[in-house]
Amino acid sequence: MSSPTSIPSGWIDGKPHHSTGADHIVINPATDEPVATVKLAGRGDIDTAVASARAAQPAWGRATPAERAGVLLALARALDAESDLLIAEEVAHTGKPVRLATEFDIPGSIDNVDFFAGVARNLEGKASGEYSGDHTSSIRREPVGVVGTITPWNYPLQMAVWKVIPALAAGCAVVLKPAEITPLTTLTMARIATEAGLPDGVLNIVVGTGPEAGAHLAGHPDVDMVTFTGSSAVGRQVMAQAATNGARIQLELGGKAPFVVFDDADLQAAIHGAVAGSIINGGQDCTAATRAIVAPALYDDFVDGVADLMSRVVIGDPTDPATDLGSLISRRHRDKVAGMVDRARAVGARVVTGGSVPDGQGAFYPPTLVADVAEDSEIYRDEVFGPVLAVSRFTDDDDAIRRANDTPYGLAASAWTRDVYRAQRASREIHAGCVWINDHIPIISEMPHGGFGASGFGKDMSTYSLDEYLLIKHVMSDIHGVAEKEWHRTIFTLGGPTA
Repeated sequence: MSSPTSIPSGWIDGKPHHSTGADHIVINPATDEPVATVKLAGRGDIDTAVASARAAQPAWGRATPAERAGVLLALARALDAESDLLIAEEVAHTGKPVRLATEFDIPGSIDNVDFFAGVARNLEGKASGEYSGDHTSSIRREPVGVVGTITPWNYPLQMAVWKVIPALAAGCAVVLKPAEITPLTTLTMARIATEAGLPDGVLNIVVGTGPEAGAHLAGHPDVDMVTFTGSSAVGRQVMAQAATNGARIQLELGGKAPFVVFDDADLQAAIHGAVAGSIINGGQDCTAATRAIVAPALYDDFVDGVADLMSRVVIGDPTDPATDLGSLISRRHRDKVAGMVDRARAVGARVVTGGSVPDGQGAFYPPTLVADVAEDSEIYRDEVFGPVLAVSRFTDDDDAIRRANDTPYGLAASAWTRDVYRAQRASREIHAGCVWINDHIPIISEMPHGGFGASGFGKDMSTYSLDEYLLIKHVMSDIHGVAEKEWHRTIFTLGGPTA
């Protein structure tokens, strides 16, 4: 076994940053082998990064939209030129299939940078007109300032891009804390960004733990906004920490996406959608299909079809292009997923396929179908974050919608039907930030992503996400040059006669 590479603890003020913290080993979860070592950053490193961002932000915020767009375009081209490295790093520290990283993660990230490079040139305010007889008004949109960003381990580069790039397009400076178990691609992105011309200090990376570095970043008095992607429980902690300084918050949290199959659905399409939507990225996706709610007339055929297709999923070496399902992020997480399936079996649910931990190295877990689940069961209500699909029947359309909404989450959902009226009803009445019709999980840069309820608030991607990073300023100007305004005379005597 070769010695793991030593990597920096971050990227601050345009150069690698080395902390004196404890050693942390980044593990390849598919092989159990170390791929890198890093000294974890702490509170002092966060302070240094925030100070760097604070110093760099005014000049970046004053840059013209065209200047910022030019840097982002150069970054997109540079990321594309090093995509092979980014793919290899993403596979090594997550265990995800190379085909997913090659076809989705890395090109999707680059496309997002491309998109916001274009959007950066269209940040105009509004000429609001004259709503007062003595004044004219206009609206300015200005960068919020320094943004503290905390991203998860499931899509390390893509989640970083979703947060960092619109912030940069808006003129903000960023301090990013990636998950310490998957820091490789974000560090590479920072290096590439500097080489592409991003001014020093505008993007800073700090590799540390959530309780130490993440908590300090979220509650830092010099951070103007905190944006976070992760679990709902941690999201509530981040919100409380940011609230101590009145920082703006944007949260993309957990999900328990319903997958509603009506009796007129294309059954084969629904079966394929359920398998793809539940096993993508090992099911470690907040929008993954997790609760199939199926019409009685199709229930048995749906269960049989999903089980058959799951049995044909290729599980194995993530670096093999033929692999459909790689490793989960860690053995510890795999044990959590397996425990939820075991408890479902113990309370009477039927594990149709999968549901057992394989022998050998790595944190692998097979595609698992759990049928006949009770509506109040843990596996039906709580986020599994693994390649597990729970299936239940509904009675009629009203019951299907009720079951879809019977969750504190509201990130994503899908409805499968050939009836346009059912489709319209589902899209209107299912309470989720995204409702797909006859598909599950396609995501594009032009459309917003974000949830309701326990799934958080605010948007990633699309032009809507820019509003998260911009302040709205009203500018009102006197247009007549009259010393004494009408409202002065109405409210004040200013030394004149009183009634």
